[in-house]
Amino acid sequence: MKFQLDTATGGNVITRVEPGCVWVNGQAHQRPVVVPWAGPVVPWDLEDFDALRATHFEALLGLKPELVLLGTGARLRFVHPALSQSLMHAGIGMDCMDLAAACRTFSVLTAEGRKALGALIPS
Repeated sequence: MKFQLDTATGGNVITRVEPGCVWVNGQAHQRPVVVPWAGPVVPWDLEDFDALRATHFEALLGLKPELVLLGTGARLRFVHPALSQSLMHAGIGMDCMDLAAACRTFSVLTAEGRKALGALIPS
C-alpha cells in the first residue's frame, strides 16, 4: 500500500480545536472568526452565539461560499431561520454544528475542493 502525505495547497487549514480556541494555519483564535476555504481569516464582529443577528450572515455573502458551517461553540445550537434567510435566498447552504464537528467538516470539504466557509464561535 502506498501512503501519500495529504497537504493543503493555498487553502486555510484548521489544525486544532480546544475549549474556547480554534487553531487556523497555526494561529490560535479565541474569538469568533470567519475561515474561508482560501484567503484571509478574519475576525467575526460578534461577542458570542446569543449576539448573532441577520447582519452577521449577510456579511458572509460577499465571500460567495457554497456552504457555511456555523460552529456554535462547545455544544450544538441552532439559529432562528430568519437570521440566516439571506444565505438561503442566495442559494448558500448552512449547517449548524458544535465547534469541533464544524472544524472536522470544514477540513473534509475543503480537501475535496469545496468552497466551504467556517463561521466559528470558539466560546
